[in-house]
Amino acid sequence: MTSRVMASSRVHDAILSALERLRSMPMTPRPAPSRFWINWLLAVTAGGVAFGLVLVLAPALTRQGCSLRGYASPDRSDAFGPAPASYIALSHAVIGGVMIGWGVALFCVTRRLLARGSRFAWNLLATSIGAWFVPDTAYSVLSGYWQNAVLNTVFLVLFAVPLLALRSAARDDA
Repeated sequence: MTSRVMASSRVHDAILSALERLRSMPMTPRPAPSRFWINWLLAVTAGGVAFGLVLVLAPALTRQGCSLRGYASPDRSDAFGPAPASYIALSHAVIGGVMIGWGVALFCVTRRLLARGSRFAWNLLATSIGAWFVPDTAYSVLSGYWQNAVLNTVFLVLFAVPLLALRSAARDDA
């Protein structure tokens, strides 16, 4: 045999040997997502839904709480007059409705998809939370309502901790 043919044969044998070793190696599946972190996310999303319900079902309490947070006085929003106070209540109810819908969607995605290790679900949650956090928090800070930015950051941490913990268990599926 020529040296070229012998070298080619050795390369071929080495490739076959490596493939055989790979076939004989046990496949280790990714671990299932931790129930602790899934339950944490389910609790946080349920809390978001509950908060949304308060915004819709308790307009006076919501207006006073937001007034206290923004103006350090629970009655400040009412001092604007009945028409502005009514519009503020409408705004809170609309925001509450959006929070309810978003929270239900996050809950279902977490329970049905992320709990099975779906990378798509992980990306969906992380992207959705980032898409909310950045503009909402930036506008809060730029408009001088840093208190809302603090509240947003608390919610971000409540979502980010379990999402980071679950990242390695998410598999490619989409």
